[in-house]
Amino acid sequence: MKMNLEIDCTPAEARAFLGLPDVTVLNERLVKEMQTRMEANMAMLSPEELMKNWAAFGAGAQENFRKLMAAATDVGLGATRPK
Repeated sequence: MKMNLEIDCTPAEARAFLGLPDVTVLNERLVKEMQTRMEANMAMLSPEELMKNWAAFGAGAQENFRKLMAAATDVGLGATRPK
């Protein structure tokens, strides 16, 4: 036996019928906060800001990587050396 039941109601009516809380105010606040944060972070995605951040990172990155590799090989050699 197959039955189809079609109910025509708004989301607010369905929530009230099921006893669920009305979260529209909370949702509006959340969306507004997300928009504010996205707009604030959009400046960081500009090409000028990205290049400035990458250039600052790249200045010492090679030296830091070399130090990291040197430290890793020193630890590796120390573990295999007989005492």
